[in-house]
Amino acid sequence: MSHPHKHLETQLVHAGEPSPRIEGAVEMPIFQSATYETAEEGVYDDVRYLRNNNTPSQQALHAKFAILEGAEDALVSASGMAAISGAFLGLLSAGDHVLAQRGLYGGTHELLAQEFPRLGLSVDFLDADDPGSWAALLRPATKLVYVEAMTNPLLEVADLRAITAFARAHGLVSVIDNTFASPVNFRPIPAGFDLCVHSATKYLNGHADIVAGVTSGSAANITRIRHKANVLGGALDPHAAFLLKRGLKTLALRVRHQNASALIIAGFLEAHPAVARVNYPGLASHPRHARARGLFAGFGGVLSFQLRGTVQDARDFTRRLRIPAVAPSLGGVQSLITRPAGTSHAGIPPEVRERLGISETLLRLSVGIEATEDLLEDLGQALG
Repeated sequence: MSHPHKHLETQLVHAGEPSPRIEGAVEMPIFQSATYETAEEGVYDDVRYLRNNNTPSQQALHAKFAILEGAEDALVSASGMAAISGAFLGLLSAGDHVLAQRGLYGGTHELLAQEFPRLGLSVDFLDADDPGSWAALLRPATKLVYVEAMTNPLLEVADLRAITAFARAHGLVSVIDNTFASPVNFRPIPAGFDLCVHSATKYLNGHADIVAGVTSGSAANITRIRHKANVLGGALDPHAAFLLKRGLKTLALRVRHQNASALIIAGFLEAHPAVARVNYPGLASHPRHARARGLFAGFGGVLSFQLRGTVQDARDFTRRLRIPAVAPSLGGVQSLITRPAGTSHAGIPPEVRERLGISETLLRLSVGIEATEDLLEDLGQALG
């Protein structure tokens, strides 16, 4: 979908907005209605109804996201996991097989490893850094390959160009979770991916006050996913849609500050004797720094680091912090810190976490929009 405004900053403000403006309102009003007059459309998915994802607040976001992502169509949903599960369930049938990157977000890993078998779906986890090993995992039933732009919480960067080429060569649908990068730093659809999903709870909204998701891609794929979403019922409500659209308008300003601030903080932590390791693709020490530089316009506002010492040392450190809240989300205006082994990845067995490199003392920091100098001072006193 095209738009007369070429630059992302302008698209974030103006794309998808009603024209002409509704009653002259500069901001699109909240359509706080679940149901609308019908003309007996004949196809249930076309009936104007909130659960059918076709009310004004939802449609404005669909148009905006399609333009931002360079996609034909988009669909908002009630959460990031609703977007991810909707993409899988909309495109797959019982007996199908999926290839997925190792080290995914805990909720996605649990969906694939624990829920898929109950639905007659199977998965193999691939080393996304080793393209030569992927073909051996293919089956006649393989339909889809799934990766993350940057993994949570280790900030690994897969060979994304090889993933799209592999998918095209073998007739697979390629799907990427672009939550950590956001459209400011990476646009997967122009880069060759078939589908892009986000937890819009994070950077896209940016204010930690809603839960939402979004999927972008071809019109054909989004139509299939929308039908499944309408059946499952994970629709975004009008007020959350309004807040998401409002948060989007400052996305570029927020993310670019967070990119710069996180890079400085990652360098500070890497040089501190209390820190054993820092995971951030913007650092020259990151094993895939060159790849990240070739893919991304910025490296994001999330980093993780492993403290020297015990689990209790890690907990004590987070309690000494004054600015970041100890909370499990990310991508908002306020800095947050969490211990993934006890939050986002607590549902993964400990031996699997260790194998993935998620130690008990690993901490994930989501850098907000506070002054970088204040965050550095706070981290320094907490490391003590």
